[in-house]
Amino acid sequence: MAIFSNLPLMAALFAILFAQFVKIPIQYMVIRQLDWKLFTSTGGMPSSHSAAVTALTTSVGLEYGVDSTIFAIAAMFAVITMYDATGVRFQAGQQALTINKLRNDLYIFMDETRKWTKMKEEERIEDLKTLLGHKPSEVFMGALTGIAISFVFYAIYN
Repeated sequence: MAIFSNLPLMAALFAILFAQFVKIPIQYMVIRQLDWKLFTSTGGMPSSHSAAVTALTTSVGLEYGVDSTIFAIAAMFAVITMYDATGVRFQAGQQALTINKLRNDLYIFMDETRKWTKMKEEERIEDLKTLLGHKPSEVFMGALTGIAISFVFYAIYN
């Protein structure tokens, strides 16, 4: 199938999978907790979004040249994606932390006044997702991951 010979696409997809997988041992080394759910979650170190867009951009640059229109499109896509990961999405995660704290405080109050703890687990509201965006260091490491993966792909397949 021709799609599997598209090195920019394959490098970007592999960068996502690699960055998502490597979050698990990184978190284990930092807090000694193994959490396989990190493989399918957003946020964390390294940024898989940054890894994907930099792998794509680097691969396009290697294949078509950095003076090509397609490289310019990929580069702008990468910049916007990484900016969004550190800006809007990161701030949304910070807001979710605050909302979760407020809600938890409300639960304590409700527990004391209406026996909240006797409710079934499925009746409780789930926490909002707080790991949405990335710190600049996570985006930077994701970008380096994507660039490195692209060079490895081109060294192997070209």
